[in-house]
Amino acid sequence: MNIILLSGGSGKRLWPLSNDIRSKQFIKIFKTENGYESMVQRMYGQLRRVDADCTVTIATSKSQISSIHNQLDENVGISVEPCRRDTFPAIALATAYLHDIQGVSKSEAVVVCPVDPYVKDDYFEALKTLGEQAKRGEANLILMGIEPGYPSEKYGYIIPETDEPVSKVSDFKEKPDLASAEKYISEGALWNGGVFAYKLKYVLDIAERIFGTSSYTQLYSRYDTLDKISFDYAVVEKEDMIQVIRFAGQWVDIGSWNTLTEAMSENIIGDAMMDEACENVHIINELDVPILAMGVKNVVISASPDGILVSDKDRSCYLKEYVEARDREAMFAEKSWGSFRVIDAEKDCLTIKVVIKPGDYMNYHSHDFRDEVWVVVSGRGKTIVDGMEQYISAGDVITMKAGCRHTVIAKTELKLVEVQIGKEITVHDKRKYAFSVEACR
Repeated sequence: MNIILLSGGSGKRLWPLSNDIRSKQFIKIFKTENGYESMVQRMYGQLRRVDADCTVTIATSKSQISSIHNQLDENVGISVEPCRRDTFPAIALATAYLHDIQGVSKSEAVVVCPVDPYVKDDYFEALKTLGEQAKRGEANLILMGIEPGYPSEKYGYIIPETDEPVSKVSDFKEKPDLASAEKYISEGALWNGGVFAYKLKYVLDIAERIFGTSSYTQLYSRYDTLDKISFDYAVVEKEDMIQVIRFAGQWVDIGSWNTLTEAMSENIIGDAMMDEACENVHIINELDVPILAMGVKNVVISASPDGILVSDKDRSCYLKEYVEARDREAMFAEKSWGSFRVIDAEKDCLTIKVVIKPGDYMNYHSHDFRDEVWVVVSGRGKTIVDGMEQYISAGDVITMKAGCRHTVIAKTELKLVEVQIGKEITVHDKRKYAFSVEACR
């Protein structure tokens, strides 16, 4: 099975846990035997259980690469969008990546689906069926139609010609009002969850027609010039040979705090308490200070270095406009080598707690406009500062002036407090340099 997982989004709807760097699919809220896992970890694990040999490609933006490498296998396929150009360019680029980079034949089928629904293993069995149906070639595009659990105004609707498990598609309906949704469902309509399958050649041919090329290298290099066009407009609305396969299993679109808390197996994550008068309350706390809730009902409370949210669950879907009004850099992010968390921010000084995974390392880099001081809190490793190597452990202090090239390599898990001092402290003040980490271990 060939899978393209669409991993987009700017992280506004699940603020303060999500931000421009950590989108909702990377938040670890699903309990496992060993702790917690994120949506992308959960889905990737489910895929591997159903089909251990499946080829998985994640279509995403540059800002999410570090989080993907941090949470998943380093060898997972990633099709990187150089900039945002809507869904058809993203899917065309990922399809070309499968063919040109992964070596998947044009006659093979691929299934495209979002990375963030809450589903069980029967969903992935349905994905296999979707891919198999696409490979048969009875239609150019095979959609998954989800049996509606209730009349919803959030989803588009697929109107099948028959009530058979596999049917031709009669029509599509945009997101309706409640009365129209009830009417569509009474007539056998299905939710459109954005899951579909096709043969690689089909989308590559459309890319050739629209963009003048289906080459991965050319699509990537010219990506910022490609027409901004949705997959629905470029493909679905112009295709007559479309089938839909019904799916009646659990499918929850985790797009807001309300739906996220419905998928949580426990009411409290982190340091929090609630009294017996609380009803339908969920608390997620990533801070090192306790939260106490008393006598509240139908509320979500979420705390992270980016902020604190206290909201009625039904109102939580309206928070995006308030978050977008704030212009603030992310206070927490996962990187391929570990993570960082801002613990204090002043005008000319930023203090960060850094955790580096065992055996991992930062890029060899420098900053033009700030000095840095590292204080080792725990663990062992090695620093390289302007070519000079030094073994480090708890209590050591390393100072780097602006322009100084530096990196740190973790022998064990390494925790540092990093103090940045300067008149211009931004994530853009960074120059990277090549070096051989193996020669320095």
